[in-house]
Amino acid sequence: MIEIGRVILTDDIKDEYFVCDLAKCKGACCVEGDLGAPLSKEELPIMREIYPRVAPYLSAAGRKQIAARGPYILDEEGEFSTTTIGQRECAFAVYDAAGILKCAIEQAYLDGKIAFQKPISCHLYPLRIKRYEKFEAVNYDRWHICQDACSNGMNLQVPLYKFLRQPLIRKYGADWYRELTAAIEQDK
Repeated sequence: MIEIGRVILTDDIKDEYFVCDLAKCKGACCVEGDLGAPLSKEELPIMREIYPRVAPYLSAAGRKQIAARGPYILDEEGEFSTTTIGQRECAFAVYDAAGILKCAIEQAYLDGKIAFQKPISCHLYPLRIKRYEKFEAVNYDRWHICQDACSNGMNLQVPLYKFLRQPLIRKYGADWYRELTAAIEQDK
């Protein structure tokens, strides 16, 4: 394990290789599973605030589900996540012309309509954060749908911490990321 401040990270962050390969997986992480993207309590008001500007990017089914349930739900474990369509596909996921699922929130961000890029859990995927009273645990979520990303990362020799540089900085800050990089480089 690697400890940086109040964050404990799995060694997988330096040992495993990963680069998304959307042409192969088609954005499966936006549809697989039984819950939407995990949301922090801080993201809940943001999800409500951005919805009117994101709605035009959504599918009709996504808009219908959000109209019925709101932009997020409280799940059976007491955690918040994005609303889903049929308890599978994130209501904010939309298919592009190539049949690849993309994030409507991120598209609105890229188009300059909103300042929020997307939920941090999506940005950090395949890392998942578990919050405890005194620290956060960051673990690698191994899933068969990301096999191509693992192969792609291995071929390109890109470890998880480098692939996820931008979202890790977004979450924890540039100084924290420099400290992480220094700890990993020192360990080699």
